[in-house]
Amino acid sequence: MRISQYLFVIIVLFGCSVEKSMNNAEFDAVISKLGNSPEKNSTEENMMVGDAFRKSNRLVEAIPFYQQAIKQGAPEEANLYLAQGLKVEQKYDEAQKVLDSYLLKARDEKTQKLAEKELHNLRKIDELKEKDSYYRVKNLDDINTERAEYSPVFSRNYLYFTSNRDGSKIYRTTGTPFTDIYRVATKGANVNLATLDPLDPIINHIDTNEGSVAISPDGNSMIFAKGNDGKAKGYSEVNLFFTRYRNGKWSEPVPLSINVADAWDSTPAFSPDGSTLYFSSTRPGGSGGADLYQAKVNRRGRWVDVRNLGPEINSPGDDVFPYISEDGSLYFASDGHPGFGKLDMFRAVREGGHVKIENLGKPMNSSADDFGFYQFNLTKGFFTSNRRGGKGDDDIYTFINDDPDLKVVNYFLVGTTVTKDDAGKEIILPNTKVSLTADNGDVLDESFTNADGKFNFRVYPEEHYDLIGEKSDYFTVRKDFTTIGKTVDRTKLTEFITNVTFETKIMMDPIVIEKAIVLDNIYYDLDKYNIRPDAALVLDSLVQIMSDNPEIYIELGSHTDDRAPDNYNLRLSLQRAQSAVSYIIDKGIESKRITAKGYGETQLIIKNAQTEEEHQRNRRTEFKVLRYNPRDRNDDLPPDEQVDEYDRFFKDSGNGNR
Repeated sequence: MRISQYLFVIIVLFGCSVEKSMNNAEFDAVISKLGNSPEKNSTEENMMVGDAFRKSNRLVEAIPFYQQAIKQGAPEEANLYLAQGLKVEQKYDEAQKVLDSYLLKARDEKTQKLAEKELHNLRKIDELKEKDSYYRVKNLDDINTERAEYSPVFSRNYLYFTSNRDGSKIYRTTGTPFTDIYRVATKGANVNLATLDPLDPIINHIDTNEGSVAISPDGNSMIFAKGNDGKAKGYSEVNLFFTRYRNGKWSEPVPLSINVADAWDSTPAFSPDGSTLYFSSTRPGGSGGADLYQAKVNRRGRWVDVRNLGPEINSPGDDVFPYISEDGSLYFASDGHPGFGKLDMFRAVREGGHVKIENLGKPMNSSADDFGFYQFNLTKGFFTSNRRGGKGDDDIYTFINDDPDLKVVNYFLVGTTVTKDDAGKEIILPNTKVSLTADNGDVLDESFTNADGKFNFRVYPEEHYDLIGEKSDYFTVRKDFTTIGKTVDRTKLTEFITNVTFETKIMMDPIVIEKAIVLDNIYYDLDKYNIRPDAALVLDSLVQIMSDNPEIYIELGSHTDDRAPDNYNLRLSLQRAQSAVSYIIDKGIESKRITAKGYGETQLIIKNAQTEEEHQRNRRTEFKVLRYNPRDRNDDLPPDEQVDEYDRFFKDSGNGNR
């Protein structure tokens, strides 16, 4: 073989080896082979090294490789990544120049939109710098090492966190040891290092990354992220696992059913009452990178009804590490909202039907990664940062909020689901699903009532809601509720925490075949059958009932009084019924679900009526259910009877990877 041919084979084999490492997410191997001289690399090689640094969270080190790749005619996204690296270096003006220059020649629509968003965020930095802050932060020196310590969670006088401090086996994606979950006894921020230990081997595996942790409010269960075994198959998939602490040890972890194959599902957090799980995921359908989602625990104790938190919160970047505080605020980390560099911490609150996103500002945030916010009371807590001045990689910090005007107002709506017995007496209706929805139809919260028929929702200032009650064999009903005009004046409050509770009741009517239900206040002009505006309002309510109850097929019947010939009344009543049915069909209800019937004077409520009021009672419009295709509207689970450890935990206790 000639020398030139031999060198060609070596180069090809070397290139194939690097590309294989990149495809296998062995980023440290790529960096070791190509990460010395960007001037000697090809465009493709510089992009690989830049991407390897970026994907292993070393964006600053990617800068020279993206710079050289751009000179060599790199793909358009190199400009975006270079600007993001310069931002982390706090070279904000340079980052803006890179994006301004790129946008003059941008061709790729997706990259262009991301660059425009990043440029918008960069122009907000001066405003963020001027933000007043009452936070004080301090490195938790006693617990941090030169390795990574992150994602702190406090429960029952123990601080749980994730670290690779004692790892020996190397995770080839980052070139660092695999991570495990630890805990240490602590009083506030005062840790007892003598108690620091990794969790049981049933939780921590030597060849797997154990990630972020969520502890249930009662301290007896844990959901944590697990994955990334260093193999190509395991790189992109991180899953959430459940375990329970019983008899002094953790049970065998089981994966949650809400995990998605080939997706990253991580950074879990419980709501204060334990009924909602918040987490981040790269599953399809998100806004860009990782999005924030929530899931509810149903009456069988499984997490169901997974929902994206929406575009107001989720950005084109990564939105991760959610935390719900006692005052209902959502704290999370993001690199897609206006921030100082990588991940910044944000607070999201609802008011007036809108979500307000607030950057926590400095010193909580820096140009590095700041994430994992957790409060052990409303003014103190923990977070994670890999900012300069720390001990090495990620460090855990403590914070105190000294805002002198900090006042917490919690608004709650408590209610009861009821029905009537055969004697017309009001009684409790248990096991009913109640949803709290916003004006735009978004479901903000859900609850299944217990034996007492009670439900409890957090509501927010100056908002209007619909409460929707659902139960098999009962009509789904809506009831409106508003906090508009009911908000307390914070400036007049003297207490640190004020709770405002509203009360309501939802009446649920059973679905009874052939039982007539009168539609009040449907009037027609004398000898006319056209729909008047006042009648249209009542018919709109029937449209809503049929929309909310797609299982019912009804007859709409019209009745007259007896002050005209029988045939005339029969014809007029049919015309009125048909007119009402046409109105309902025009509003989008399928014609096969509703039938018109004219009864004339054949079913008088008051025979020999004398007064106009009595004639009016006879002159009525009714509907009745002809057919009902029942479904279990409370049960959003597949029809299997398998009971696992996860089910048993919730039945027993009654609870609702970076």
